[in-house]
Amino acid sequence: MGFEQFKVLTFDVVGTLIDFERGVLEAARAIGGRGEAELPDDAIWDVYLRARAIHNQRSSVVFADVWRMIAAEHGLPGSDAAADAFQLAVLRWPAFPDSAEALARLRRRFRLVAMTNADRTAFTAYAATLGWPFHDSVTFDDTGLSKPDPGFFHFNRGRQSALGYKQDEILHVAQSQYHDIGVARELGYKVCWIERRQGLKGWGGTPTPPRVTTPDWHFSTLKALADAVDAG
Repeated sequence: MGFEQFKVLTFDVVGTLIDFERGVLEAARAIGGRGEAELPDDAIWDVYLRARAIHNQRSSVVFADVWRMIAAEHGLPGSDAAADAFQLAVLRWPAFPDSAEALARLRRRFRLVAMTNADRTAFTAYAATLGWPFHDSVTFDDTGLSKPDPGFFHFNRGRQSALGYKQDEILHVAQSQYHDIGVARELGYKVCWIERRQGLKGWGGTPTPPRVTTPDWHFSTLKALADAVDAG
């Protein structure tokens, strides 16, 4: 099976194109004044995942409250200034090293559509970091929903359908088994899993999926997907 049938690539952004795990870990340690030995990854993710489940609205607003939970449980600075610094860091999360170049190559062949749980403010920062690669975008602000809610996918399907694109012409590309790969497959999409944590233990800053869905394509980097497309 090749890529000839697809006209649109839809992308999860945070975790697939933007390295939020690096962003969260670096900010938590810098603001908290603790190194990796004192504040290991798993200790951060344990609280982070619970905090995000509670504070799950606009990402450019709620991460201050996420920080307050992390700070309270680990004895870190919980001042408004510390919370504001963690919130601001969300807009500065870095891209994965291969993201911008691979997106630029994929854009030559496909319509690129972002599908992100980030709000419009945060997504605009990420789009700039990535070099403005997208033809269209759907955010939390547009839908009022977060993936894995199927309604998020239904919203985008209607949006793309209005422009003449059919579901079988769309390939969904994502890192998160929990937020994207499982639900997209259940809804009948072809899916490409970019397993950014390949070789690492656990699921990091992403919730554990109820099961691992076998994708149609599976790569560890976006560059590998772009290479496969270019190879035909």
